[in-house]
Amino acid sequence: MKSFVAGKNEAGQRFDKYLGKLLREAPKSFLYKMLRKKNITLNGKKATGSEKLKEGDEIKLFLSDETFQKFCGQSDNSSLHEETDMNDSAYRKKKAREFARRIIYEDEDLLFWNKPQGILSQPDSSDAVSVVWMLQNYLLESGRYKVEDLTTFHPGPVNRLDRNTGGIVLCGISLKGLQFLSGTVHDRTLKKIYVCMISGELAEGCYKAWLRKDEKSNFVSISPDELPGSRQIITSFKLRAECGKYKLAEADLITGRPHQIRAHLAYLGCSILGDPKYGDPVLNKKIQDQYGIRYQMLHAESITFPELSEDFSYLSGRTFKADLPESFHILMQDPPAP
Repeated sequence: MKSFVAGKNEAGQRFDKYLGKLLREAPKSFLYKMLRKKNITLNGKKATGSEKLKEGDEIKLFLSDETFQKFCGQSDNSSLHEETDMNDSAYRKKKAREFARRIIYEDEDLLFWNKPQGILSQPDSSDAVSVVWMLQNYLLESGRYKVEDLTTFHPGPVNRLDRNTGGIVLCGISLKGLQFLSGTVHDRTLKKIYVCMISGELAEGCYKAWLRKDEKSNFVSISPDELPGSRQIITSFKLRAECGKYKLAEADLITGRPHQIRAHLAYLGCSILGDPKYGDPVLNKKIQDQYGIRYQMLHAESITFPELSEDFSYLSGRTFKADLPESFHILMQDPPAP
């Protein structure tokens, strides 16, 4: 028999949704069968699965260890959060320290982090480290959470940056925090500023166009007029500094579409240095050979919250910034001759 107690991050969830996270490999038919047979109970009573959990509710699973391990996706020797090449305790502690050094802001519900270039926001089929893994590892190593807490609640980022784009990621580390951040991102009330190093001539202003994405190639194309399957994009650009033959530009995302800044700049006759998809391959090789720059020079620099009420009113109007990566400082301090 396994026994669990619902915490604050499970409160308000439907019971069947909770069970689906706890036993993520189990078919729904199995869960409902176990509920009908009282092999799964809520506060010692038969349940249907439609109940809303409250903090302190006791969940009991009268299942064999083998069945539990099978359906929660865990073997006898595995932990609930570790990949096989991330088992080493010293490695996890090192990664937690690295993560802590890049924290921009943290409270009991929220954590804002300066993501380095080259790190995935969400895990994929590879074994590469992601923001999700690093965040959860930090929360475990710092004692904020226990392994069992992460079976039914998954702290993580709500805004996804491309692997090769660095900058601020907004993470919810409680259910309340995740719901709040997801809402503000969804309703587009956050002001998001990106900076990029570009080549080419760019006039300041607010530009509109239409973007269409090819899902198979993960490539977007820009057109001046609406086409079938296209969505409007609006981006405001400002120039911050001349860096020799290159320019440091600021992009204010009015809309938020895939690859919007990169593709919009390319459409306007500019390119972001180091951009392998929409940039200039000859120029990319040149700056890699000359400066050792391997990633696209696009950085999510800041977010500003709108006026807020109730629980998160303390964030009203506040701006949080992520320091620029070293590659930007290299070109700003040692710009090539025009």
